[in-house]
Amino acid sequence: MVTSASLFAVALIALGIVLSPGPNMMYLVSRSISQGRIAGMISLAGVGAGFLFYMIASAIGLATLFKAVPIMYDIIRIAGAIYLGYLAWNMVKPKGKSIFVAEELKPHSPLNLFSMGFVTNLLNPKIALMYAALIPQFIDPSNGSTFSQFVQLGMVQIVIAITVNGLIVLSASSIKNTIAKKPSVMLIQRWVSGTVLGLFAISMLRQKSPTG
Repeated sequence: MVTSASLFAVALIALGIVLSPGPNMMYLVSRSISQGRIAGMISLAGVGAGFLFYMIASAIGLATLFKAVPIMYDIIRIAGAIYLGYLAWNMVKPKGKSIFVAEELKPHSPLNLFSMGFVTNLLNPKIALMYAALIPQFIDPSNGSTFSQFVQLGMVQIVIAITVNGLIVLSASSIKNTIAKKPSVMLIQRWVSGTVLGLFAISMLRQKSPTG
């Protein structure tokens, strides 16, 4: 059984991660504004599936896999960094747009929405590191099944992430309208978010494998 202290610690870490700009937030906001809340929620379901994938894979040995095949960690890390860099550039480049400014995107089918949400989350290095390196620190073999503990802690993270992202999906249009009335605020938001993403991408590229 997981201790209350461990549950609380993971909850705080999960909240901090989900509130920082990243691929999931970018994709969900963009899709919600351009195609509506239902499309955003379907995309969020895909993101949730990505969380479940990482949690289950980690619970049965993702950390062991990274140790046995270090290149797998690097593939996730580099792919995620490139993706973050791409998103950052599109925000800070001349005539770049805020994540709350919808583009004319071609409507996607529910299956494509779900798939894109899933893939976006799989390429999110923050989530890979969360499950492979952070959550295991709060598991104590003396408290019972490590698999059960990992699932409990993972579900805390998933519930927090889905809840926060769900609120973002539902309020994306309102936030967009508020920002649109204040161009200076939109510009600041775009540069701050783009800079944070760019710094995080650089940090990911410089990061060494936890097994190295």
